Amino acid sequence: MPPIRIRPRRQPFETAILVAAAVCGLLLILLDVGPPSVELAMPPPVQTGWRIGLVAVGLVGLLGILWPGRVSTGLGIELAALLMLGTSAGMYALTLTVVSGRHSIAATSFVAAVATGSFWRSAQILLDLRRLARACSLESSQPIGDVR
Repeated sequence: MPPIRIRPRRQPFETAILVAAAVCGLLLILLDVGPPSVELAMPPPVQTGWRIGLVAVGLVGLLGILWPGRVSTGLGIELAALLMLGTSAGMYALTLTVVSGRHSIAATSFVAAVATGSFWRSAQILLDLRRLARACSLESSQPIGDVR
């Protein structure tokens, strides 16, 4: 069987964003503060969920990147975290736009870029998982994910 090319899981920008998400969420929880746009646009339970979600996204994403076991499991964990990060960042970008309008163009652009990058990487992971599943179905004696 020819080797399967999986995109590297340790991408510096992705890792930095996941670390930043966890740190940001943790600081928002510990300091009990939040961006004014979030406090204006979201009810308190949604704000709490958003903050906890940032911490969870960061930790789960890093877990997926550093997963020592099967490649497919690590990619699946990373995929879940990136989908959550993209959704959370998109929600924040929308909140910034609604509350601040044109004055938030710089912040909204950067946050929307994080959401776009998260969904882009998610699409890459889905393609890698499909490629991996297809290769493993051809080589039925090898459990999925043991191909490196």
